[in-house]
Amino acid sequence: MKFDSKEILHKSLKKLKHPAVKWGLIFSATTILISIIGFYLILLGGKMVVDEKGFVLSEATVIETVDGVEVATLYSENRTFVSIDQIPKHVQDAFIAIEDKRFYDHAGVDFFSVLRALYKDIIAFDKVEGASTITQQLVKNIYLTNDKAWLRKTQEVMGAIYLEREFSKEKILEYYLNEIYFGHGVYGIEKAAQFYFGKSVQNLTVSEGALLAGLPKAPSNYSPIDYPEKAIQRRNIVLSSMQQLNMINAEEMVALQGRTMGLQQGEPKNRPWIETYVDLVLKEAEERHHISRNEIYRGGYKIVTGINPVVQQAAYEAFQDDQYFTGTGEGQEGAFVLLDAKTGTIVAAIGGRQFQRGDLNRVFVNRQPGSVMKPLAVYGPALEMEKYSPYSMLKDEQMTYNGGYIPKNYDNQYLGEVSMYEALQKSKNAPAVWLLNEISLDYSKEYLSQMGINLPDENLALALGGLSEGVTPLQMAKAYRSFIHDGKVTDPYAILHIEDRKGNVIATSEAVDTKVFSSQTAWNMTKMLKAVVEQGTGTAGDYNKELAGKTGSTEHPTLVNRMKDVWFVGYTPEYVGAVWLGYDKTDEEHYLTEGSSVPTALFKQILSEVDNQVELAAAFQKPNNVEDLPEPITLPVIQDLTAEKSFGFLSGVRATLQWSVATDERIIYRIYEKTSDGSRLIAEVKGKSRYEDKEASIFDEKTYYVVPFNPLTGQVGQKSNEASTD
Repeated sequence: MKFDSKEILHKSLKKLKHPAVKWGLIFSATTILISIIGFYLILLGGKMVVDEKGFVLSEATVIETVDGVEVATLYSENRTFVSIDQIPKHVQDAFIAIEDKRFYDHAGVDFFSVLRALYKDIIAFDKVEGASTITQQLVKNIYLTNDKAWLRKTQEVMGAIYLEREFSKEKILEYYLNEIYFGHGVYGIEKAAQFYFGKSVQNLTVSEGALLAGLPKAPSNYSPIDYPEKAIQRRNIVLSSMQQLNMINAEEMVALQGRTMGLQQGEPKNRPWIETYVDLVLKEAEERHHISRNEIYRGGYKIVTGINPVVQQAAYEAFQDDQYFTGTGEGQEGAFVLLDAKTGTIVAAIGGRQFQRGDLNRVFVNRQPGSVMKPLAVYGPALEMEKYSPYSMLKDEQMTYNGGYIPKNYDNQYLGEVSMYEALQKSKNAPAVWLLNEISLDYSKEYLSQMGINLPDENLALALGGLSEGVTPLQMAKAYRSFIHDGKVTDPYAILHIEDRKGNVIATSEAVDTKVFSSQTAWNMTKMLKAVVEQGTGTAGDYNKELAGKTGSTEHPTLVNRMKDVWFVGYTPEYVGAVWLGYDKTDEEHYLTEGSSVPTALFKQILSEVDNQVELAAAFQKPNNVEDLPEPITLPVIQDLTAEKSFGFLSGVRATLQWSVATDERIIYRIYEKTSDGSRLIAEVKGKSRYEDKEASIFDEKTYYVVPFNPLTGQVGQKSNEASTD
């Protein structure tokens, strides 16, 4: 049979012209076109709903020690993101079983559930039941509100369909399990596992996973802490759903439903002692590393710091002891900061007795330093001059300087002159001001500037810490560190490095040392400041290891013998720190009745507690490149000089002088013989209590006396009693 193609084509076109066929084709084409357009409109609408930035979930930032010990967690939402391959299959199954049984079969919207929910909504004339898939819930939780409006539901559907085209099922489930809220301030499956069971999600059992899967529907109502019976009932429903979907068998279900919850919550981490340090970290992250506080609270960072939890907690507990806070009114405050002597990192800090994050952090507040300025502004810079040494003699007199300034010693006692060593040890004011006047203010301020202390003051009161603006405890600790760190300073820092949520190091801190004092000056200052603690103004309190430091106090502006600020700044071989005590606002009702002995004792209390837990070094070690500073010499008062004449057949006539000798063998004893017109020096002996005058005559009577001499300072002691030969 022969086919005529033209005839066939003609017949076909004739059929297409039939009205029923023509309109049928038009309807079909229009339907397809509308469907395509509608689908792409849905995708476009979904794209408008979904912003991928929303999937950068807020994560908790962790503050750690250098050894990896977590000391604080900061968050707007307490969450730790984990990848889907870290979440066991049975945990994933539990959530799918209770939240979205057809999760792996639908394309974002489960139309069977939608029809069921729609039917119930129509019957009730209200939006009474949801039919949201896991994908829809994820869209709603991240981008939309919880209301049941039809517009919100439409947006939810569009967003879910869009997500399903853009992400895999595994990625959607990963986001969902990390995003959802589990009650008690906990977000995400990892934090939930840690909070309720004390373990990572990787180690959850089937029963534990089922219990957590039951929480997101109503975290408050099903809380295993507040409502354990409801939580168990809800868990068992999840297990039943898992059995119906063949995720577990009936025997497993029955066994698991018979188990207790097995909660393993640790003690609540109430750590008020950490608050100041956290505040330091947040401030430093903003100012040094340009990461805002808001970003820290949501960014999931790991911040490795120099904190020593033992020291931090010991300091906090010491600041709760009322024996160190005996001011006249309520509200007495204090501050404390401790640095690592080697690195300059901040080991511990207290910004106030009951410091809360965001409060006034007194570690950074300027206060009048009093005599703690003397080593920095006067004695340290002076030792850099060849002219001065620790045993140089300084004027100890009440003098008037330009502008009528008359510095006074706190005890109103003046020796005429005194060694630098003794002036520092006894915290004498007159010698400090005299020496500052000698070396000049400009010279002193150059050294202070190198230590990060820039002052506008142009008067000699600077020697005694009389400043217009004051200094902070952190500045004091930084500057004193130069004495234990080979004369070098660096800006203190709390943060060692910061890692982002992927483990990449994005910021680091490194100590950059500035050489301020010579190694010899630093060691000499350490020896002198050690004497302050052992025999000078810093003897208050108990600490059985070596400590060097200086006390300081400032007087109340109107009340006599009352204090405004009291300080102790000191260091051990390991640490450098400062304590300030006082009131934020001093007036006639709020002042201190005790001086610098209180912060000194407080500082030692903190060190003693630390030493009980982690043994501290017993002594300072002299660097190899410096000469040791000899101990000071105390000249004796001799009142028992005797002189006896003797005669020997071979030795002839001689006068033997004897006296009590001090234990210090460095003392030189000068022997004088009285003459008709005064006296003459006839000999010197070192460290001995006996001298023989071989020029004595058998017939003449001679009279002698002895004067002790200090070879370190050039001081001449008191003349002894006179003794004569018969």
